[in-house]
Amino acid sequence: MATLHTLTRSFSGWVVFCCCCCFPLLLTSPLPPKGTGVVSNAHQACRLRKINFQQPYIRNRTYTLAEMARLSDQDTDNRLIGQQIYVNIRENNRCYMMKRITEIIVKDVLLTEAKERYPYAEDVAQFLASLTSELSRCKYSGNREHIEKNLEEMKSKMKELGENGKNKAIGELDLLFDYIENACTDAPKKGGNKKKN
Repeated sequence: MATLHTLTRSFSGWVVFCCCCCFPLLLTSPLPPKGTGVVSNAHQACRLRKINFQQPYIRNRTYTLAEMARLSDQDTDNRLIGQQIYVNIRENNRCYMMKRITEIIVKDVLLTEAKERYPYAEDVAQFLASLTSELSRCKYSGNREHIEKNLEEMKSKMKELGENGKNKAIGELDLLFDYIENACTDAPKKGGNKKKN
C-alpha cells in the first residue's frame, strides 16, 4: 500500500499506475451486446418530439377542420381511424402504422379537392407531411402482413364510401392527430382531448 501511495504522488507515478492498473481493467470490461445501438436507433427513428403536438395554432386548425367535415358526415356507422387499425399490430409498430395512415390521408384526401373545399386543409396537410417526413426512417419490425392488411381495409372502406369516405377521413383528423401523438411520442398523453368512441 505504501508503494501505491508513493507512486501516485508524482506525475510519472500516475502514468505508471494508469497504464498498469486502469488500462487492463478497460480491456477486460464487457462490451454491450451486439445490436444494442441498432435497437435504440430504430426506436428513435419512430419517435416525434412532443412539442410538435403542443402548438395551439395547428391543433386548433386540425380540430376545427375535423369538426367542419363532421357536420356534413351522414355516415355514423363506419370509422376509418380507431382501435381497429391496431388489430394484430405490435405496440412497437404502431408509430409506423400511423405514419403510413397519415401518408394516405395527406396524399389521397387533403391534397385533392379538399384543399379548395376546406379552409385549413392545406395547413393541416403541410403539418402532417412534416411529421411523416420526420418519420421517414421509421420502419416496421417483424411481419408486415397485418400492417398491410389493416391499411388495405381502411383504404377499401374509404373507397367504398366514395366522396363521403374522404369527408369522413377529414372528420377524423382530430383522432389521427391524437393517435399519432400517442403512438409516436415517448410520453403518451393520458387523455384531455375529447375522443370519439
